[in-house]
Amino acid sequence: MATAFVYSGQGAQYFGMGQELYNEYAVVRAVFEEASATLGYDVAELCFQENDKLHLTEYTQPAILTVSYALDQLLAEKGIQPDFVAGLSLGEYTALVKANAFSFNEAISLVAKRGKYMSEAVPAGRGKMAAVMNAERSVIEESCREASETAYVAPANYNMPTQIVIGGEIEGVDKAIEILESKGVKRIIPLKVSGPFHTALLHPAAEKLEVALSEVAVDEPKIPVVGNTEATIVARNAIKGLLVRQIESPVLWEDSVRKLVELGVDTFVEVGPGTTLSKFIKKINKEVAVYNVEDLKSLTKTLEALQK
Repeated sequence: MATAFVYSGQGAQYFGMGQELYNEYAVVRAVFEEASATLGYDVAELCFQENDKLHLTEYTQPAILTVSYALDQLLAEKGIQPDFVAGLSLGEYTALVKANAFSFNEAISLVAKRGKYMSEAVPAGRGKMAAVMNAERSVIEESCREASETAYVAPANYNMPTQIVIGGEIEGVDKAIEILESKGVKRIIPLKVSGPFHTALLHPAAEKLEVALSEVAVDEPKIPVVGNTEATIVARNAIKGLLVRQIESPVLWEDSVRKLVELGVDTFVEVGPGTTLSKFIKKINKEVAVYNVEDLKSLTKTLEALQK
């Protein structure tokens, strides 16, 4: 039996995330305190009390990383360790910290910058994203190519067989939706996001991130990390380049999960806020066991299953 820990991306945040386990466990509080000291603001307050900042990208990203890594450290204290790790988009940074490729301090500073660069890359009102449900990959890709003759649009997230997110300029996305509907696609959901993430429109953010990453040392991962951009195990010397490309390239989440299963994983644990990845995984492979850890109830259930 092989276990993979998977870590949530942006969009999983909610007020109160991690609070029960923060109140209960010193190891969780210690991670929050380290994040606050590094960032210069109170991360517990950001996560637990209603405010205007949590849903702003430059605050969302360090908040989710902090919660996910704190819960990860709690699992380690309980003797639960993964054989493989992966994370969706932002979650890949938590996976790399877990694998000791980066320190938590370095990662938290990086994702705060990453969030800022991403929010600055595309002016408000220029980009759009939409989730296309129950359509073939090839149909979506072809429709985006056709629509790009009007304005840029491309697949951004291959989440699961029944959901692929497209993103780009507003006119391009609207044209792709029109083409997809003409081909019989019935369900397309516009997403409330601040920019067309994981598309070529984020290139200015990728360039800035490359500069920020040049100041960070990367160590050999101690746990194999399956990366978003190629859905393969990432080598140490490729990590920085892949993180730069990840900002403006599609997330191959379905392919990454299939790769983990191919590597022998039969148990997945989603560590961090929400259960979005768990839902994706269950749609990708119905045979694997899927657990999550975000509060006392889910922690208890997961420990009961994995400490046997």
